[in-house]
Amino acid sequence: MGELKQTALIDLHLALGGKMVNFAGWEMPVQYPLGVMKEHLHCRAAAGLFDVSHMGQLIVRAGAEALEALMPVDVAALPEGRQRYGFLTNDHGGIIDDLMFTNRGDHYLFIVNAANAEADTKYLRKHLGDAVEPIYDRALLALQGPDAEDVLGTIAPDTSRLRFMDMGTFDTDFGTLWISRSGYTGDDGFEISVKNEHANDLARALLSHEQVEPIGLGARDSLRLEAGLPLHGSDMDAGLNPVEASLSWAIQKVRRKGGARAGGFPGEEQILSALVLGAERCRVGLAPEGRAPMRREVALFTANEGGDQIGVVTSGGFGPSVGAPVSMGIVAQKYSTRGTHLYGEVRGKRLPVSVVPMPFRPATFKR
Repeated sequence: MGELKQTALIDLHLALGGKMVNFAGWEMPVQYPLGVMKEHLHCRAAAGLFDVSHMGQLIVRAGAEALEALMPVDVAALPEGRQRYGFLTNDHGGIIDDLMFTNRGDHYLFIVNAANAEADTKYLRKHLGDAVEPIYDRALLALQGPDAEDVLGTIAPDTSRLRFMDMGTFDTDFGTLWISRSGYTGDDGFEISVKNEHANDLARALLSHEQVEPIGLGARDSLRLEAGLPLHGSDMDAGLNPVEASLSWAIQKVRRKGGARAGGFPGEEQILSALVLGAERCRVGLAPEGRAPMRREVALFTANEGGDQIGVVTSGGFGPSVGAPVSMGIVAQKYSTRGTHLYGEVRGKRLPVSVVPMPFRPATFKR
């Protein structure tokens, strides 16, 4: 794995016994000796520390108008110190990438997916030029779980005042930290941008608390799946628009038909039309019967024999917190109603699965 990129915490991952894998061109821990199941449950019960430094961090010194020309979300009304979920769309309305962006006064901070970071940077620079500046000298950690506030409070006491999707700058013994109250587990928690030279010391300080365990990519995936949170490249991609991906909630009224700043973004015709008329397909939650998970690319049918395929599983696995398998999939709209019974073809055998609401486990964000 010598050609893979490494985060500032590579030595710590190895010292902790992390099982390293190639993830989006990065050498990352998929799990630690505790194991995926226990890591998942520990994060839900106490606190888990994730290295998410492979995600792209970008400073964007463009105005709201320029950004709204690239994203179908309300940028102009985002107050300083607040973060919002958004996505870049193509000319057909497909999702190039989903991201988080924060208003930091004289610039916006973008956090983009690792697999798309390079392409996103090129795309944004094509439209915004030198206003886009990738950050290479900072690591990114996520501290998630019900004990996260107490643990982080020993390093940056004022973080307790942050609400969900707030972001602040904090001077600490580990340098200046950019901390947001956010994450992708469905639990309360924080994401911490720290200079590379302080990342190891900060991570060790957090791990010194008995409530905190290191968490790998395996549990990170099962945690976000239970929370009903989509993964770009699996549950959405450049061929799926936000309405089809069941992300209409992220498109504020001001950007929709009749809004003060309606349209003006790539794929506006397809997206605005789908918001009014509905999409022919959509992302849904799925609950397989029994204990066997239905994973990505499992074909979905309306009957246990014959018939045409009406959808596909896009993410799936066992949900440790709910004690049952959980999945997400894309299905034809007519089969998306809660309680609809379908069949997933697993190793040549069709097994029953029902459409259910998401999240599979209630979120515990601090509002």
